[in-house]
Amino acid sequence: MRSPLRPLSRRGLLTGALGSATMLAVGGALTGCGTKGAQQTEAGCVSEDLSGTEKKLAFSNWPQYMDVDEKDESKRPTLDAFIAKSGIQVTYTEDVNDNNEFFGKVQNQLAGCQPTERDIMTLTDWMAARMIRLGWIQKLDKSKMPNVEANLLPSLKGRSFDKDNQLAIPWQSGLAGLAYNGKVTKEIRTVDELLTRPDLKGKVTALSEMRDTMGLLLQSNGHDPSNFTAAQFDDALNKLKKAVDSGQIRKFTGNDYAPDLAKGDIAACVGWSGDVIQLGFEDEKVKFVVPESGVMLWSDNMLVPNKATHKGNAEQLMNYYYEPAVAAQLAAYVNYICPVQGAQAEMEKIDPELAANPLIFPDEAMLSKSKVFMALDEKQEREYEGKFQQVIGA
Repeated sequence: MRSPLRPLSRRGLLTGALGSATMLAVGGALTGCGTKGAQQTEAGCVSEDLSGTEKKLAFSNWPQYMDVDEKDESKRPTLDAFIAKSGIQVTYTEDVNDNNEFFGKVQNQLAGCQPTERDIMTLTDWMAARMIRLGWIQKLDKSKMPNVEANLLPSLKGRSFDKDNQLAIPWQSGLAGLAYNGKVTKEIRTVDELLTRPDLKGKVTALSEMRDTMGLLLQSNGHDPSNFTAAQFDDALNKLKKAVDSGQIRKFTGNDYAPDLAKGDIAACVGWSGDVIQLGFEDEKVKFVVPESGVMLWSDNMLVPNKATHKGNAEQLMNYYYEPAVAAQLAAYVNYICPVQGAQAEMEKIDPELAANPLIFPDEAMLSKSKVFMALDEKQEREYEGKFQQVIGA
């Protein structure tokens, strides 16, 4: 049973406070995150696993990111089934509302090699990369997660911030690409069309999430957003600046572009697949487009922080959610890209229409055109975010 259109997508929550959050990333949050006192090592910050004797687990996640029983919202069917099957009691908390805000919650403990009272926390690629860079995340035992090994989408393996797939296990994924409302404009296929087509002037928005907007522009210039140079970034940024200066782009947004796109107040935009799929349920004229030059793929990742004392239990839960039938049940509720191979066949039994939706189960052609944004070091993160903010006027 498909979940109803929710007023604010999970990806929207990620960027709902983006103006302040992004500036925090450029300024305050990054100021101390590379200091010697914050950095940890596996040898210097040792974690003890009590999973053998303590059947419990604390899981921090985003709101509306777990399937809920439509008749009883206190029930979470897949999670309840895991608890019954494993005997592991899970304390599930929806306390990740923004990556930077959450970083602020746990920063002092992780910098000081202290427990956060969480065994799993779910964070977006770039924040996962930052925490891995700081040495704050425990390595996982892949032998305890055979389903992850067997079923993780190939496009999500070997990412630049987790080459060996031992630190960050994708919970759900999504795409950043183009979207348009067919009631007010004709089809759009390329980033260059979005940035230059005269009939779209002043009717376009782009995302204030640097990695998504700039990743698409890098691709449109023929460059690889998973491996680019500073000069290539600047070329793409100049292209964006021209579109801003000409008035082609009306504004930069978090997910607040969604209602404007639905109403036709904007004709086309850079947008997220999770938002657009929900809009498409209401109006089939609203379409998501994978640009000819490529699309950006992002994930929210399950991480086990240092000093978490139930890593083994966390590995059991991660392995469970990579069972295709379980993954399909979750995907039927959240409507983001399912990172689990084999789940599409299971979705056929739940909702054939969702099983056929390429924004939940992308085909190989779509995935072959997808890229994950390059992991940045502290200096790059500050420099690229700063330049981007200057262009978008934040």
